[in-house]
Amino acid sequence: MTSNTAQRQGYLPTERLVIIVGNYGSGKTEVAVNLAIAAARQGKRVRIADLDIVNPYFRSREAKEAMEQYGVHVVIPPGEQRFADLPIVVPAIKGMLTPDGDDYSIFDVGGDDVGARMLSSLREAMGAMDYSLLQVINSRRPFTNSVEGCLKMQSGIEAASRLKVTGYIANSHLIDATT
Repeated sequence: MTSNTAQRQGYLPTERLVIIVGNYGSGKTEVAVNLAIAAARQGKRVRIADLDIVNPYFRSREAKEAMEQYGVHVVIPPGEQRFADLPIVVPAIKGMLTPDGDDYSIFDVGGDDVGARMLSSLREAMGAMDYSLLQVINSRRPFTNSVEGCLKMQSGIEAASRLKVTGYIANSHLIDATT
C-alpha cells in the first residue's frame, strides 16, 4: 500500500493507536511509514515511534525527514542515539499509548515474537485503549509462506506482546524484483 493508495481508498484504522508487527522482510516498516503519511495527508495529527529494537535492518526513523514533510512527528532517541542498535524506548512512547482527540499514534514494532515482547511492558499503560494490531504478512518469506506459518507467527506475537492481532496486511513482494 502506498500513501497515495491509502489516501484514495480512505483507509485508516478507526482506532487511534495502531501497532504494526510482522516478521523480518514483511515490509512492516514501509507499511507503517506510508500509513503515517496517509493519515497526515487526511488531516490527522500523527506521531510514529520506531520500536524496532531486535533486528533493525530498515527502520522508520530512517524516513524521518520524508515523514516530517507531511507533518508527521517521528519519536526516536535523540542525538547520536538516533541510529544506535540499542533497545532504547524514549519517555514520549508512554504518552503515545493514549492519543488525544483525532491524534494518531503508530508503532513500528520489529520482528516476530522477540520484537513484540517489548509491547508487553507497555500493555498496562495502554489501559482499556482500543488499538489496531496489524500483522504484515509477506507470503514470499520463510515462516509466513503458509497459513500454518502465519498462524504460528501470530500466536508467538500475541503471547509475547499480551495483545491480540486485530487484522492482517498482505504485503507479498520480492524486494528489488517487485515493481
